[in-house]
Amino acid sequence: MQIEKLTAEGLTTLKISGEIDLQASPELRANLLACAKAKEPCLLLDFTEVAYIDSSGLATLIEYVRESEPFAGKMALFGLQKKVRTIFDLVRLNELFVIGLSAEEALGALRTK
Repeated sequence: MQIEKLTAEGLTTLKISGEIDLQASPELRANLLACAKAKEPCLLLDFTEVAYIDSSGLATLIEYVRESEPFAGKMALFGLQKKVRTIFDLVRLNELFVIGLSAEEALGALRTK
């Protein structure tokens, strides 16, 4: 897994590629916790190049939600491949996370939430 952090106009995007599994989750956790410590008001996760996510990756995303609650931080995901989106749907995390097809759609949904 690789993560590229992009920041523009007060918006942080983490572009993730590869597989988010037990081995990769600590790196994702470190990046998300750094965003939480910086109190990033709005975070987008670009999943266009994520081929797989397991329960440890899902738990890491949920952990960020808890960490960002004190400062009302918001997070949205976009670009989920069908296989990855199915995982979110099966465990009903599509009800917890804002998920969009594109960055623009995800950001728009965040702003209305």
